[in-house]
Amino acid sequence: MNRIDQRFAALKEQGRTALIPYITAGDPSPEHTVGFMHTLVEAGADVIELGVPFSDPMADGPVIQKACERALKHGTRLSHLFEMVREFRETDHETPVVLMGYLNPIERLGYRAFAEQAATAGVDGVLIVDMPPEEAEELGPLLKEHGLASIFLVAPTTSESRAATICAHGEGYLYYVSLKGVTGAATLDVESVDRQLAPLRRLTELPLCVGFGIRDGASAAAVGRIADGVVVGSALVNRIAEGVDDTLSIAPALKEVLGEMRRALDA
Repeated sequence: MNRIDQRFAALKEQGRTALIPYITAGDPSPEHTVGFMHTLVEAGADVIELGVPFSDPMADGPVIQKACERALKHGTRLSHLFEMVREFRETDHETPVVLMGYLNPIERLGYRAFAEQAATAGVDGVLIVDMPPEEAEELGPLLKEHGLASIFLVAPTTSESRAATICAHGEGYLYYVSLKGVTGAATLDVESVDRQLAPLRRLTELPLCVGFGIRDGASAAAVGRIADGVVVGSALVNRIAEGVDDTLSIAPALKEVLGEMRRALDA
């Protein structure tokens, strides 16, 4: 049982909903990321999704696209993420860390090298947006061999048979995309999400975590009533963008946004 499984087991026993913030590694520059990770934990994060900067983040809207641009401008590479997680682990041995991104940087490094270096650094799971289960035949076993959870996405357009295939391969938690479109793109329809989660619960015992469209405490609380976890990305990354010219303001802003969501979920 890795840190992700341990964390969700503890949350279930406590009757609490997981709060999973996403930030792009290296945004606004690499030296800020580890501090931001600790800030998120202080504000109530249960799991951290750390975005791997990529030049063509096709599932992401303008906010996260620009975050990737800022990170890449400062030379952030996959190897730097391993260093960041390793530094984070010097003082935080408990909070699960999931790398979220696209397959190309992993292919360039090599599947085995990626799995080995991620595990050694202290990563707990991997969510590769453009790698469906059918294309995970080589990487999936290597991740499992190194104790890394393979986390997959399910969308509103996913058929039940397709969802069953995804659930059969998934580990850690299932990431349900709450809307049709890119990150940060539309208003959340909680009733629709609730209807979509019901059949998924018949297919898997994995925790169901909902992302895309979580903007504030109210939307987090609404989703928290029907899901096992709430994923928030663009609302945080937007605060980072607003603080590019005053980086000292970013950590307090992240703590404010995520803290509001934590309080709303716990209430």
